[in-house]
Amino acid sequence: MLRTARFGHIAWRLLRGTLLIAAVTAVCFRLHLNSASAAVLLLIAVVLNTIDSSFLEACAVSVIAVASLDYFFTEPIFSFEVEGPLEAISLCCLLIVSLVITRIQSRSRFEARNAMQQRSNMESLYKVSQQLLALPPPSIPGKAFLEPFLSAFDVRAVCLFDAATLECYSAGNSRGGLEGKTRDGIIANRDAVYPEFGIAVRCLRAGTALVGVIGFEGLSTTEGTASALAALAAAALERARSFRTASTAAAHAEAEVLRSAILDALAHEFKTPLAVILAAAGGLRIGGAIVPEKEELAELIETEASRLGDLTSRLIRLARVDKEDLKPRLEAADAAALVEGYVRRFSKLWPDRKICFRRVSEVSDISVDPELIGLAMSQLLENACRYSSPDSGVSIELGANEDMAAITVWNDGPPIEEGERDRIFERFYRGKVARRTAPGSGLGLYIARKIALAHGGDLVLANNRTSGVGFRLTIPSSVAEVASAEREL
Repeated sequence: MLRTARFGHIAWRLLRGTLLIAAVTAVCFRLHLNSASAAVLLLIAVVLNTIDSSFLEACAVSVIAVASLDYFFTEPIFSFEVEGPLEAISLCCLLIVSLVITRIQSRSRFEARNAMQQRSNMESLYKVSQQLLALPPPSIPGKAFLEPFLSAFDVRAVCLFDAATLECYSAGNSRGGLEGKTRDGIIANRDAVYPEFGIAVRCLRAGTALVGVIGFEGLSTTEGTASALAALAAAALERARSFRTASTAAAHAEAEVLRSAILDALAHEFKTPLAVILAAAGGLRIGGAIVPEKEELAELIETEASRLGDLTSRLIRLARVDKEDLKPRLEAADAAALVEGYVRRFSKLWPDRKICFRRVSEVSDISVDPELIGLAMSQLLENACRYSSPDSGVSIELGANEDMAAITVWNDGPPIEEGERDRIFERFYRGKVARRTAPGSGLGLYIARKIALAHGGDLVLANNRTSGVGFRLTIPSSVAEVASAEREL
C-alpha cells in the first residue's frame, strides 16, 4: 500500500512538470519568442518544478523541456533535427544547466531534510535523557525505563534485556517478535537490524563488558538514532547499577558496625556474671566444707568459667581492635619464649590436639606489643585447633625470614579453596568449609593480619607443604628496627 502511494506521488509530479513545460511552451510559441527567450522561460519552469521533486523526476522534466525547445523553437521547427552547431550547443547548454540546477536543488533539499531530522532527533534524545535522569535509580530497569523511548520517538515497541538479572522488559505493541530478537542479541552478543520488521537491536556495554541489549521496533531513522539511544540506555543502566552497588556497600558497612557494637556489648555483659560464677565456685572450693566429688565439680565450673572469661576478653579486644587504628606499644621480647607460652596455654585448653613447637632457625629478639601479638597468636592457634580433627597435630614453627621473625602455625584441617584464598583475610568473610566446620565471626584472620601490618609485618597463607593449612605471621626483629633507625639517621 505504501509502495502504491509512492508511485502515485511520482506520477503526479511528472504529470505536473510535463503540464508546466507544455504551458510555458504554448505561451512562448503563441508570442513568437525566439529560441533564446524560450530557453530562459523553460529553464525557470524546470527550476520551479525541482522544488519538491526528486532528482530523477526533475531529470525527466528537464529532458522534456529540451525536447520542447528543439521541436517548437529550433530550426527546422516541428522537427527534432538540429540545423546548425549553434542550436545544438544551445540545447546541450539548456540540458546541462537544467541538470546541474536540478542536482543542486535536490541536494539542498536533501540536506535541509537531514538537518531538520537531526535537529528533531537531538531534541528527542535530549528529552529521553532528561526523563531517564529524572527516574529514581531503584526503579531502573523496568517499564518506566522504557516509556521515554516510546513517547519521544514514537516507536511501536521497545524491549530491554538486563544481563545482570537475566530479566526481559517490554513496552508497546510489537508485530515482529521484538522480544525474541532482543534475546537473540544477548546470545549472539552483537548488534542486528531486521529491515523487513523495522527492528534494530543494539548491545549495551560498559567499557567492554556487556550489560544488556535493547531492541526498537518502528524507529524511523535506524542506524544513528538506535546507537545514540543505546548509549543513553547503557548509561542509565550503569547509573542504576552504581547506585545499587553503593547502597549495598553502605548497608554492609552499617551492618558490620552494628555487628561489632553488638559483639562488644555482649562481651561486656558476659563479664559480670562470669566474674560472679568464678567467685562463687572459688569460694565453694576454698571453704573446704564440701565432699570431694562436689569439690571436683566446683573446680570444673571455675575452670570452664575462666575459659569463657578469656573468650569474652578476646571478643572485647577483637571489637576494640576492629574499630580502632592500631598504634602498638613496642617492647623487646624473646620470640621463642613468647611462642612457647602460647603453646603451653593452648595445650591445656585443647588437650585432644597434639600441639608441638619447633625452631627452624635462631631468631633474635622482636619488638612487639605483647597484648596485640598475644591476640594475633591466640587467634591463629584457636583457628588451627578448631578447624582440625581430634587427635590431629598442630605445629608451630619459628624461624627467620630476612630481617623478620616468622611464626608459622600448621594444622591438618581441610585445604582452603583456590577461589577463597584472596578473601580469607577480609572482614567477616568465612569460607565454605569454615562455615560447615565450626561457628565463628569471620574477624579472626582479619584482626590478626591488621595487628601484623601495624607491627610492620604481615600475615599470609603458607604454601610450602603439600597437605594441611598454614599461616605465616612475620614480625620485624629488634636488630632490623635498630638498623633501619640508623640508616634514617
